[in-house]
Amino acid sequence: ETEPLTSKKDVSDCSKGDDCKENGLLVRNPKSALRLVEDGNKVHPSQGDKGEAAQISNGYSGVQSSVPCNGEQQLMELEDRETWSKKIDFLLSVIGYAVDLGNVWRFPYICYQNGGGAFLIPYTIMAIFGGIPLFYMELALGQYHRNGCISIWRKICPIFKGIGFAICIIDLYVASYYNTIMAWAFYYLISSFTAELPWTSCTNPWNTGNCTNYFSKDNVSWSLHSISPAEEFYTRQVLQVHRSNGLDDLGGISWQLTLCLLLIFTIVYFSIWKGVKTSGKVVWVTATFPYIILFILLVRGATLPGAWRGVLYYLKPDWQKLLATEVWVDAAAQIFFSLGPGFGVLLAYASYNKFHNNCYQDALVTSTVNCLTSFVSGFVIFTVLGYMAEMRNEDVSEVAKDTGPSLLFITYAEAIANMPASTFFAIIFFLMLLTLGLDSTFAGLEGVITGVLDEFPHVWGKRRELFVLGLTIVCFLGSLATLTFGGAYVVKLFEEYATGPAVLTVVFLEAVAVSWFYGITQFCNDVKEMLGSAPGWYWRVCWVAISPLFLLFVTCSFLSNPPELRLFDYDYPYWTTVMGYCIGTSSIIFIPIYMVYRLVITPGTLKERILKSITPETATEIPFGDIRMNAV
Repeated sequence: ETEPLTSKKDVSDCSKGDDCKENGLLVRNPKSALRLVEDGNKVHPSQGDKGEAAQISNGYSGVQSSVPCNGEQQLMELEDRETWSKKIDFLLSVIGYAVDLGNVWRFPYICYQNGGGAFLIPYTIMAIFGGIPLFYMELALGQYHRNGCISIWRKICPIFKGIGFAICIIDLYVASYYNTIMAWAFYYLISSFTAELPWTSCTNPWNTGNCTNYFSKDNVSWSLHSISPAEEFYTRQVLQVHRSNGLDDLGGISWQLTLCLLLIFTIVYFSIWKGVKTSGKVVWVTATFPYIILFILLVRGATLPGAWRGVLYYLKPDWQKLLATEVWVDAAAQIFFSLGPGFGVLLAYASYNKFHNNCYQDALVTSTVNCLTSFVSGFVIFTVLGYMAEMRNEDVSEVAKDTGPSLLFITYAEAIANMPASTFFAIIFFLMLLTLGLDSTFAGLEGVITGVLDEFPHVWGKRRELFVLGLTIVCFLGSLATLTFGGAYVVKLFEEYATGPAVLTVVFLEAVAVSWFYGITQFCNDVKEMLGSAPGWYWRVCWVAISPLFLLFVTCSFLSNPPELRLFDYDYPYWTTVMGYCIGTSSIIFIPIYMVYRLVITPGTLKERILKSITPETATEIPFGDIRMNAV
């Protein structure tokens, strides 16, 4: 027992009740208590154990099943997993993933729609009791078990492994439409390299007779049928939606957007093909550049005439709104989709951390930065909307009717076009949109890559570059429907139905599996092993009850009142709602399918099958000084 644990001496056999060491792993006989002693002193004692050698908490052992302690044991020593070059690479990657296009357009719109400054109260409450605990839980799971979204379930609760497959399908759906929005931004960026921005006048080939440029020096009145040149550039030149009759007639494919998307996927491939070592360096640009641009745009917006009107409209509290259920639903949905648990990204990124990295601190820092970014983005947007209202001589509420991408590509683009030095501000603004989207795409695809490579290491372990190439090609081909003249309608449908309810369901089941099946005590012991202290009662209560109820509340609210979709002048027919639910169901259907499959292939009675299926089947390898141990 006093022999150094790092000794290379082979042990081929040992008697019952003894501990043996083989291939750098400690193996405990189930009948003996494992105590680690080196040269008469305890090794890595647990907190609070001052008087004697500490027994490994959480049942750490070589194999906690009844494996005989002899030379025939088949123990594999895993290769060292790739880790982040620097801690800041991980933080920037997580921040870059969480802070995306939605922070710029979705939060400001939802905030003013739901009571302005009063909305910050439900938003903060939902963040504290729902969003941040789930964010922390995923970081801790990924860092402790060091696996992607599929194989990690063998170490938690095998019957829920279908969650991992569902996550991968959801990520592919997101990649099929999210990058198309970046292709639009890229088209705008290329079009911005002119002395006069093309969406400032009504003399272009794509303009109609309703085009009205109220920024011109002529006295032009804004009528009910007036359309701004920025709106016509977006709808008739970039999207060309006038050449489509809706989802039942999408029309042809835009070759300009196809080339833009091809270039974006090329950038994505060469940023992630080598792993987090390369993507961790790219995010130094893609995660920090947006903050520089946001600051510049904030200062510029604050100096515009009428900016104060926009800020007042943004923050003026409407306390009566707090009594409406939909405001709390919107707050819960916004914080959830902003922080982004459930996409496998946090599991993947955290799995490349060092074992004793302080993921608790990381969760608080990154989630706080994300929420503050959303809040500040509101000022960037609404100072400009106030300026627009001043120029049109209208209320801010009339100007701020555009939502989603239209808020950026029509309203904000038009305001920029009529500022001094408009070309400069247009270039940096659309560059900011590109960088906001790129690191979120890196993250989403890394969630799939890590999940598949960890699940099938014998097939893809040494062929990462080839697998990433195939994945990007699949995502590009899957995006072709969004590149058609009616592609904007497809993007809207996927955004509302293909991901929202599916991700909510996935994270709800994930929270239940970890807290109720794996066990909250076991999970907290895992966190204690990494950080040295166990999570307090607040985190335990959130993980066991509040966060699952939070998710159930949002999911049921969505399903009971599905959104009525409308884009431009097109009202989505009823069959598109059914199709949207079918697309969303196509991912989460893997969860019950795998549960049935698992029970069928497991031998024994039904009770034995269920017990085996909810019991962790694979040990987690834990670095422990100079040795590596397995834990279950």
